[in-house]
Amino acid sequence: MSMVIDVHVHPGFYEKISGDKEELEFRKKQAHWDLMSPFPVELTRTQMKFAHVDKLVLLPMDLTTSAGGWVVSNEQVCTMVQEAPDLFFGFASVDPYREDALEVLEKAFKEQGLMGLYLNPSKQAFFPDDPMMDKIYEKCVEYNKPIIFSAGMSFCDDCLMKYGKPLNFEPVAIKYPELRICIGHMGWPFIYETAAMILKYPNVYADTSMLYMDSPEQFMKDVFMNQFGRLWLDNDFGDKIMFGSNNPRFRTARIKRGLESLDIRPETLEKILGGNAEKFLGLEVK
Repeated sequence: MSMVIDVHVHPGFYEKISGDKEELEFRKKQAHWDLMSPFPVELTRTQMKFAHVDKLVLLPMDLTTSAGGWVVSNEQVCTMVQEAPDLFFGFASVDPYREDALEVLEKAFKEQGLMGLYLNPSKQAFFPDDPMMDKIYEKCVEYNKPIIFSAGMSFCDDCLMKYGKPLNFEPVAIKYPELRICIGHMGWPFIYETAAMILKYPNVYADTSMLYMDSPEQFMKDVFMNQFGRLWLDNDFGDKIMFGSNNPRFRTARIKRGLESLDIRPETLEKILGGNAEKFLGLEVK
């Protein structure tokens, strides 16, 4: 039985890393988390136990050159992984415009032991196939680290959708076939582009952290059963979709509940809830 893994979690409000009020206000402003406040990790542990979720992948974000700081730093992610190693996996981030980007990644992968890289092309204002990104992708390949990209729509007014369209990742998938890539948020609303990408390229995945309307059950049904073909998940790309929630904006338990309501085979659901993530994260490699 695979672990249940939420691959898309932003750790903005754990008490352990929320003691600086100015930093917390910066976090709220940059990520549009205005109504949220700090809480203990034990609350998350209780929630995940109730939801039958084993692991959360924590995603930081480096906005050093554009905003002068981090929306959660690599070091803070390490702090949370050390605080609850049974609950968290940690990813790194890097601002691709910073001159020491490779040094930041080298430290993240070699010293801090972070499991992958999170990038947000819309918020960090870059096209995925910009030549400046090659050195970053090469570093990920060197250390066999996957990348989760934020893709599709964001409500933030400084996040232009042109950077995060799913087809923008096609040149990267071709140039770096050994680099595992996740198109975050299913690239919503450009979900057919995402479908094409995960069908065509063996190294491209997607996660389910979409901006749902109505209820999670209704929204997941609409996307995966109505807008996509009825059997696409079971027969075509059930091994390329990963469970992701976009927590804390959306609760992990609610997104999981929406996925569990789908009329799909149990083995497909098991892969979506964790088996595919184990492969993406490299947990199957011994």
